Amino acid sequence: MNIKFSQIPAELLSACAAMLVALPSAIAFGISVYGPLGASYAGVAALSGVIGTIVIGLLTPLLGGTPKLISAPAAPAAAVLSVFVLELVRQGTFEYSQIPILVSIAILLAGLFQMALGLIGGGRMIKYIPYPVVTGYLGGLGILIILAQLPRIFAMSSEGTLLGKIDTLTSDPIPPIIGLATILSMIFVPRFTRKFPPTIASILIGFVTYWILSLFYHELQSTQNNKYVVGSIIPEGESLFSQFGKSISGIGIISLSNIKTIIIPAFTLGFLLSIDTLKTCLILDVYSSKRHDSNRELLGQGIGNITSSLFGGIAGSGTLGPTLVNLASGAQTKLSGFFVGIFALVSLLFFADAIKWIPIPTLAGVLMVVGFRMIDWKSFGLLKNKATVFDFSVILCVVIAAVSTSLILAAGVGILLAILLFVRDQIQTSVVRRTFLGHQKFSKKRRLPSELDVLEKQSYRNIIFELQGQLFFGTTDQLFNTLEPYLGTARNIILDFRRVVTIDFTAVNLLKQIHSRLQTAKGTLILTNVPIQLSTGHNMREYLNTLGLSNESSNVRFFEELDDALEFIEDEIIHDANLDLAKNVPFLGLDQFEFFEPFSKKEIAEFQSCVREIECKAGENVFLMGDISDEMYFIRKGTIRIQLPIEGKRSHHLATFSKGDYFGDMAFLDKETRSADAVASESTLLYGLSRARFDEYIEKHPRFGYLFFESIAYTLSKRLRLNHIELTALQDS
Repeated sequence: MNIKFSQIPAELLSACAAMLVALPSAIAFGISVYGPLGASYAGVAALSGVIGTIVIGLLTPLLGGTPKLISAPAAPAAAVLSVFVLELVRQGTFEYSQIPILVSIAILLAGLFQMALGLIGGGRMIKYIPYPVVTGYLGGLGILIILAQLPRIFAMSSEGTLLGKIDTLTSDPIPPIIGLATILSMIFVPRFTRKFPPTIASILIGFVTYWILSLFYHELQSTQNNKYVVGSIIPEGESLFSQFGKSISGIGIISLSNIKTIIIPAFTLGFLLSIDTLKTCLILDVYSSKRHDSNRELLGQGIGNITSSLFGGIAGSGTLGPTLVNLASGAQTKLSGFFVGIFALVSLLFFADAIKWIPIPTLAGVLMVVGFRMIDWKSFGLLKNKATVFDFSVILCVVIAAVSTSLILAAGVGILLAILLFVRDQIQTSVVRRTFLGHQKFSKKRRLPSELDVLEKQSYRNIIFELQGQLFFGTTDQLFNTLEPYLGTARNIILDFRRVVTIDFTAVNLLKQIHSRLQTAKGTLILTNVPIQLSTGHNMREYLNTLGLSNESSNVRFFEELDDALEFIEDEIIHDANLDLAKNVPFLGLDQFEFFEPFSKKEIAEFQSCVREIECKAGENVFLMGDISDEMYFIRKGTIRIQLPIEGKRSHHLATFSKGDYFGDMAFLDKETRSADAVASESTLLYGLSRARFDEYIEKHPRFGYLFFESIAYTLSKRLRLNHIELTALQDS
């Protein structure tokens, strides 16, 4: 367990403080569960809460393993089980003495469900339940707890319906006085001191109020037939251990016809206790350098609840209130949770006579405040913003379903509304991240000034759409409406799938429709970055091939990268413009470069002696980043790829230069080190011109230097102008 002996005193003190919060709440939860059975079951009810604290406290910390977590009977258990008991009473199928057996069996099944969740890795899945659903659950539970306590505080008749049928208000002043005193203490004690647990302070104040009233109502001074106090919690002649297996031994009372009566509450109970535990663990992670093991914790919680059911205790979970007290008191290990079980056992063995005097209205008052705090009142702030009104509606619907019908139906309602919430958000999010016309976005292949002029004029009929997010039945209409204005006039439509997460069959069929429209208008559909395997496991290529969209199809092309598609389109335009005048020449002479058009043939011939011929094999480096070199290079044949080295022998493609162009001019101009690598993509021939040799030449031929720098400036200005167009398009998109 890796716990030092020196840590034990601190763990004992923090556990004692946590137990003082957990045990009274557990007794209150027990009273809440068995309240519909009447005052004669108050002792059994209180004992079930104490047993739950002992058993869950002793087992769960050792098996679950989350440090500082306190596991004990919790509000979700009280809400679900009290509704379960009330429903059993209303049906009248079972005798009152059989109902505790059914409760224990339900807790046993809930524990088994938690263990199953832990074994199959469900601990991680529960974390993804939408927040509005969880908030609605807790709000519904809070309201159920409050409604269940109203009869105990205001002396109402509450039998008859799930919510409690209020017949009359009695004239008995004792419960309201004690209950209101407790509620006020729960509210105001924390405002005066944080050192003393408000639950303990409230019970003490309720206890004092009770004894003050006993001066006027003498029947309060005895536990005999006293409906206002818990009463004896251990039957005469029995002990804690004699309770083991007592409830489960009556499993024979269940038949196939009424198994549904237990299964649904058990499933709901296990589900809610799991959420409550993991929610508390997540809060603990904020204060701890370690992360909890969700699946192991669910296993531990399940075993704790199963064992608690065998002893007749109620179910529990990782509880936030006692855990925060434990944390604030200096706990560091899971041993503090174990000591809470020890202290609860000591309380039962040596202070049972004190427990029997706890006033029931006091416990009801504590629970009413707990229920009130379970309701997320800040959720009403969602009504202030139109964008979050639907989120509030989800919370409200789950609350209404939980209070008016059942918690399991509330789960279904919540999940259904959460799905609608997700679909709504996806529909409202544009699936088209950016749209560019062809003359607003260019490939990384550098073009000559004459080629750039043509691309600016002829590329407007090419449209690029960068897609994103979910392409499914909810967003296909949005995508089609965006593309439709271009389907009759576009020469090429590029759809880039790099940021697409999922795509369904409806969206693939839409692509087929888009292709058909383009084919009719003699346009081409170009798809880039099409994933072979989506995050959902579906093969998108198979989807497309099934519908006849492949490289073999007419008017359809696939490219691995968007830049490859842009380069293909640009080459097509340049070819149609008949600009590649040297395409049939194996390699260029210096006088065939567009760069040297301003020069006379005589000037070029005289300058020829200043350059050196270079031959590079495919994959050979012309220069590397950081090299010291003052040369610029003119490409006679082949292609040069400029790339930026990054970690792990990888590189980022910056630009591509081809025959007739030049590169390396930055170091030539500023005489600094190389800022990237230059690699030959194929067998390449170059002319190399050093700045030192060039400076010597232009001292004798200054006019040549003027024209040379003018050519560089003109090319750079054309490239900068295109960069400006791209940046402007990015800002506008």
